[in-house]
Amino acid sequence: MSARELVVLGTASQVPTRHRNHNGYLLRWDGQGILFDPGEGTQRQMLRAGVAAHDIDRICVTHFHGDHSLGLAGVIQRINLDRVPHPVTAHYPASGQHFFERLRYATAYRETVELTEAPVAADGVLAITGAYTLDSFRLSHPVESYGYRLTEPDGRRMVPALLAAHGIQGPDVGRIQREGSLGGVPLDAVSEHRPGQRFAFVMDTRLCDGVYRLAEGCDLLVIESTFLDEDLALATDHGHLTAGQAGRVAAEAGVRHLVLTHFSQRYDDPELFEVQARAAGFEGAITVAQDLTVVPVPTRHH
Repeated sequence: MSARELVVLGTASQVPTRHRNHNGYLLRWDGQGILFDPGEGTQRQMLRAGVAAHDIDRICVTHFHGDHSLGLAGVIQRINLDRVPHPVTAHYPASGQHFFERLRYATAYRETVELTEAPVAADGVLAITGAYTLDSFRLSHPVESYGYRLTEPDGRRMVPALLAAHGIQGPDVGRIQREGSLGGVPLDAVSEHRPGQRFAFVMDTRLCDGVYRLAEGCDLLVIESTFLDEDLALATDHGHLTAGQAGRVAAEAGVRHLVLTHFSQRYDDPELFEVQARAAGFEGAITVAQDLTVVPVPTRHH
């Protein structure tokens, strides 16, 4: 299986800082790459992280604030400059179509790549591939915003003890997986249900139903935690989450690995975000994202 991992390109809220670039996140998933919210400077961060334009198969923009979308112009032109050999699909709120067009055609360049515009206008399924189903859910922000969720199809996991009990070994293991039965032994008798992995990307939003629907049962949840809990009123007013809210969502949704990001420049100690997420009851793994962090999607062993 190819790597499934999140490459963090930028983690700043609103403005870049000396240590944090504007937003940008690439999810590698079985040989495909999904670029989320490319803010200004994403091209350079891709270079620093070892991400090529050829790695991008899909672009997902949550909303059209600059720190989440100003890098689109450069990324789209780079995809064309490098003559990426496969089609690329772009998802973004339909209400921001004019913003997308302005960014796509911000300056003159030669189009060499098939870029399909697939705007999002409602909750639901955006794409179904062999590797995942991509869904979107509406969030609560001053401008229209959508979060994104990938769900791997459920499968079967072979159980060595059951295979041995039925005398199935070597090439026959592959045969029963492909054909569903072998010599009267059904696949169910030598395997167990394996739930598909789940990933969600939740950016600028207040607490709302969409946040919980995106986070439910995720192996890896990337979620904004712009403010600390003491600034809850400010967070709500500006359409953002606090670290404690993000931690509580993750705990209630059964998330396995929580990635906190999109930090306001007003805070000097990023570790406080983890402290507050823990205080809210989350007991799983936490990554307080830094630029160029790589976070594996946790595998499922049961």
